[in-house]
Amino acid sequence: MTASERNRRGLALAIVATALPTFMASLDNLVMMFALPVIQADLEASVVQLQWFINAYAIAFATLMLPMAALGDRYGRRRIFCAGIVVFCLASIAAALAATPETLIAARAVQGLAAAAIVPLSLALLSVAAPDDKRALAVGIWGGVNGLGIATGPIVGGAVVEGFHWSGIFWINIPIGLAALILVRLALNESHGRRAPFDIYGITLATLVVLPLMWAVAEGNERGWTDPYVGLGLTIGTLALAGFLYHAARSQAAFLPLRLFGDRTFSLANASGFLFSAGVFGSIFLLSQFLQISMGYGALEAGLRAAPWTLAPMVIAPLAGLIVHRHGVKGILGAGLSLQACALFWMAAIGSPDLTYAAVVIPMLLAGIGMGLTFGPLALAVLLGRCESEHGIASGVNSTLRQLGVASGIALAAVIFTANGEYLPGQPFVDGLRPALVLCGILVAISAIMALALPSRGTRPATTAPVAAAIPIATGANKETRSLV
Repeated sequence: MTASERNRRGLALAIVATALPTFMASLDNLVMMFALPVIQADLEASVVQLQWFINAYAIAFATLMLPMAALGDRYGRRRIFCAGIVVFCLASIAAALAATPETLIAARAVQGLAAAAIVPLSLALLSVAAPDDKRALAVGIWGGVNGLGIATGPIVGGAVVEGFHWSGIFWINIPIGLAALILVRLALNESHGRRAPFDIYGITLATLVVLPLMWAVAEGNERGWTDPYVGLGLTIGTLALAGFLYHAARSQAAFLPLRLFGDRTFSLANASGFLFSAGVFGSIFLLSQFLQISMGYGALEAGLRAAPWTLAPMVIAPLAGLIVHRHGVKGILGAGLSLQACALFWMAAIGSPDLTYAAVVIPMLLAGIGMGLTFGPLALAVLLGRCESEHGIASGVNSTLRQLGVASGIALAAVIFTANGEYLPGQPFVDGLRPALVLCGILVAISAIMALALPSRGTRPATTAPVAAAIPIATGANKETRSLV
């Protein structure tokens, strides 16, 4: 075997080793969605408990991504990544064996904690393992698998529940996790972030920002946005954000240096990612129900009919990686987001009580192609200009904001829907769906504008290591190196 063949094989193993656990974590984000009625009957769960089967995972996931990225930077990314996989598998066993709603909620929260260690660190580990001229392709595949896990969660959940006991949606994580652990040991080397004192104050404040905000967004529609507890959550999150920004601006050991947001590419890419997640997943949330409530399909049938949208990224994302390597992030990302915005406006325009599935196939496919052109380039954009030691925290910021975007988009889409329509078949559902889709389309269109506003310089990955421009950036008494990825 030649050196070139060994390198290709090593990169392929690294991609699988990082993408497989990410798929597992992303899959479990929504895998319970269509299994809830069966679980409710088996465990005699209340409506509130059903919501927390989903929310416990999502809130723990979003809240702890930044702290876990910081832990990986300090104690070893591969070490924390592997620990996350092990804990995820153990929590999956606990969830599968749960005999009460409370036990299942607790297991889901631990799953979310473990996923927070898996997702941001997987991208950081892959960016280190991939050579410069293959990084865009590798990240494109990683992004496609990540999106595939989110999109196919409801399909897998529906299929497992129809064919097996509901606990099967958790048992499938065990072989995936064991295979991933073996591949990680074979394909990934240990890496670290900045060498600095552990910023416990900053991490605590970051947790106090995300946790109450995620809780308030998740509970706002159910409790009402004027509920005092929802207001308290929003207030705590806002005050903690002010404290976090004050601390980060004054401390040279802050785990999230504010100078990252002084980089136009980093700031625009993260803002674009937040709006993209809000618009796209807010629309998927409503359209998946439209397929069932108004068009009359069963849970699994609805998931399969959404395949032109949800499965297309798996095919398109690797191709996007190749295109990005040649032409840069800016144009590909802008095109992908523009396609998705057009698809949402199209579906809003044709929405009607007698809409046929054939009429939505083309806009769904258009949205799927756009999503495939978005996942990888968006993940790559936040790494552009970042030195290797900053990849973990940069990925953590991006993943956290995208998760917040998902929760915010679903909440906002639900608010618009309930203000204009009703959860009933026919015209009442369409009356709520159409304005919600228009709003989601506007969010994605703004995201596309932000992507097209990315500076041209620095949005094309370096083809070889020697041509990467090294730019020293002062951080107090230390200097770190930025290089174009």
